[in-house]
Amino acid sequence: MLSHALERGVLVITVPSDPGIDGRAPLLEKIGGLVRAHRPAPVVIVLDEPAATGAAVSVVLRAHRLCSGLGILMSVATHSAPTRRLLEANADTSGTRLVIHAHADTAVTAAAFAAAA
Repeated sequence: MLSHALERGVLVITVPSDPGIDGRAPLLEKIGGLVRAHRPAPVVIVLDEPAATGAAVSVVLRAHRLCSGLGILMSVATHSAPTRRLLEANADTSGTRLVIHAHADTAVTAAAFAAAA
């Protein structure tokens, strides 16, 4: 359902496939556990092309609210332009801004620099 790694002090969570409606809650629970375990590391969620769906977007937006509440910088990376637009349009603007990238390497580099600043 997902994989994770620490890269340059950044927690990188990769969602390789569509979680589907029934998979949203378990996916969010796993992401939340990883975020809490690696706190205060910034987080980048990478949505691979098959995962760039409405169900995954819903999970990412909920994870962003969680990270924002914990004071953790979160970014998302996906090649899908429609998914990036959907994330931008629906991101919570009351807390920490959701940073959206087209490439995972750019997202990790930016998060590492932001954490070091």
